[in-house]
Amino acid sequence: MKNLIAESIIIGVSFVIFGFLLLTGINNFTDRDRIVTVKGLAEMEVPADKVIWPLMYKDIGNDMETLYTNIQSKNRTIIEFLESNGISRDEISVSPPEIIDMEAERYINQAIQYRYNATSVITVTSTDVDKIRKLISEQTELLRQGVAITGGDYRYNILYEFTGLNNIKPDMIEDATKNAREAAEKFALDSGSKLGKIRNASQGQFTISDRDANTPYIKNVRVVTTVNYYLKN
Repeated sequence: MKNLIAESIIIGVSFVIFGFLLLTGINNFTDRDRIVTVKGLAEMEVPADKVIWPLMYKDIGNDMETLYTNIQSKNRTIIEFLESNGISRDEISVSPPEIIDMEAERYINQAIQYRYNATSVITVTSTDVDKIRKLISEQTELLRQGVAITGGDYRYNILYEFTGLNNIKPDMIEDATKNAREAAEKFALDSGSKLGKIRNASQGQFTISDRDANTPYIKNVRVVTTVNYYLKN
């Protein structure tokens, strides 16, 4: 009789434990089906750490030898100007002139005054952005020396770059993840739930753009992360 009572108690307790485990499993299964997807944004303004400055000028003439002499003379003038202002020779590159023979152009019908039209470019590449920006504002000195630097050609715009992305990536990813968690916690609170563990996450692509059209030497770095969280009752 005692054995029967003991067995009954054991069976009863077993059913209670089984029921509890089954309920917990169902709740866990239900919780795993409840997911919230949030995006976290991180932005940072950084100064450009590299500048590419093309100094482009044009020359015209009817005699190729004279044109060549003029180009060589102007190149020397530009290089001397740059070096006298602290630009090293390693930062300066001289491109071969682009020369158009106007008499060979099929689509020009009117009479031409000058046969040859030459475009010359000397490019400065430097990591001292502040020095180059100062020098750009002083390039009118070249005009006094007979060299007219020409602008307006999209191929020869000044380019500012930011190359230190790897140094700021970890902090930005951390900020984006925190931002995503804050959004998820707010969603969980508003829906009467509790925030669970991360189901999965994906990091978006980093983008680097000019802060605005007037300050291309200041860059805006941006990244968006997408995180999926479980929600619990």
